[in-house]
Order: sequence, then C-alpha cells, then structure tokens
Amino acid sequence: MSDLLSIMWLPFVACLVLVTIHGYLGMHVLSRGIIFVDLALAQFAALGSTVAILLDLEAHGSWPYVLSLGFTFVGAAMFSVTRAREREIPQEAFIGVAWAVASSGAILAVSSAPHGAEHIEATLVGSILWVTPADVLKAAGIYAVIGLFHWIYRARFFQLTFDADGAAAAGLPVRWWDFLFYASFGVVVTSSVQMAGVLLVFSFLIVPSIVGVMYGRSVRGRLLIAWGFGWLVSVLGCVVSYTADLPTGATVVCVFGAALLVVLLMRLRKASS
Repeated sequence: MSDLLSIMWLPFVACLVLVTIHGYLGMHVLSRGIIFVDLALAQFAALGSTVAILLDLEAHGSWPYVLSLGFTFVGAAMFSVTRAREREIPQEAFIGVAWAVASSGAILAVSSAPHGAEHIEATLVGSILWVTPADVLKAAGIYAVIGLFHWIYRARFFQLTFDADGAAAAGLPVRWWDFLFYASFGVVVTSSVQMAGVLLVFSFLIVPSIVGVMYGRSVRGRLLIAWGFGWLVSVLGCVVSYTADLPTGATVVCVFGAALLVVLLMRLRKASS
C-alpha cells in the first residue's frame, strides 16, 4: 500500500483536479447536446502542439502552449458562430467536421516529422503517470481562474445552456457569451490534454456527467454526484493500472467505461423490478 501511494499519489491528485473542472463543464456539454465538443477542442489543441513540432518550436519555452491555445480559440470562434436557435443542421455536425479536419491536419503535420507516431499516441492517451508537481499546480491554477470566471457569470452561462431562447429574447449577446464559454473551455482542454491526453479528458468530461444527470435532481446534486463518481473511478483506475502494470491513461478510460456499464445495468435492473 505504501508503495502504491508513493508512486501513484501524484496521478491521484491530477485525476481529482481534472475531474473537478470537467465534471462541471460536462453538465453544460450534455445539456447543450454538444457531446463531442471536448474531443474537437482537444484536437485543435493537439494540432497546435503538432504545428509547434513541425516548426521546431517544441523546445522553445511556451510556444507549443501558445500555439495550442491559439488553435483552440479558432475552434471556439467557429463553434460560437455555428450555434443558432433554429436550423435544420445540428451543431454537432459542425463539431464533427471540425474534429475530423483538425485530426487529419495533425496527421499531415507529423507525417514527415521525427517521432510523429509517438506524438500522436501521446495526444491520445497522455502521460498522466509522469506528471510533475509543477504540472499539477499549473493546471490547478488555470482551472481555478476559469472556475472563478464561470462562478461570477454563472447566471449567464446557465441561462445560455438551459434557456438559450430566453437569453436571446432578453437581449443577451448569445454569440459573444458562447465564444467566452468555448474559449474558457478551450483553455481548460489545452492544459488537460498536455497532462492526460484526448481520450482521458473526454472520459473525465462525459462519463461522470452522465451519471450525475441520471441520479441528480438539481444542478448541485448532479454536480456532487458527478464529482464523487469521477473521483472514485479515477482512483480505482489508477490502482488497477498500478497493480496490473498497465498504461495509466488507457486503463482509467476503460475503468470509466466499465463503471458506466455497471451503473446502467443497475439502473435497468431497478427499472424492471
């Protein structure tokens, strides 16, 4: 047990920090029906870091992060523009196209770069096992600023999520506030992908929020359930990774999937009884 804690305590903390911010953002994502926006923004961030490699800027200070953030803001602007109250084409279609283009762009960018395949793998599964205290503190600081921003303007963000028509009728500049939502989301994702990779970040965002919506009766209740479920499963995934000597990121993703399946089966059993 002591060996487990000495080796895995930092990935434990990283997972808890990631679950806290993504559990909140996941509520907005599910309610807006934009399930894959996290994957798309994460892929924009990965495209930015890939361009940094292509331009030989990977070892030049903060340039990879700046490029990742810049590409993410481009995605945020696209998604804020493509949202409309009445249309035949759902926004998820535009998000899917953006993800496909960003993914293909990243593949093209690394096709002639050394260690390109390793970079693509790292963006998918991350390296959360090897995070440093500085990585976790930096991410926690960024998440705290974004969390404070969302807390101050929580009324507007929740109105846009749950009553966009009412927000527009009240004269709220919907597209501007949508851009602020996606841009702040993008800042979170850019930092998260560097630590955990695209797939694990997606799991942190969606799976706990699904469980929260299934069992929570209020926004606060859903958030508390999402946090509790996400924290528990994250720690369990890290333990499984350690004991079975498996890659941590991929293991946590699979444990999230297994835990969601168990919750669904329990719910079905309860409904049929």
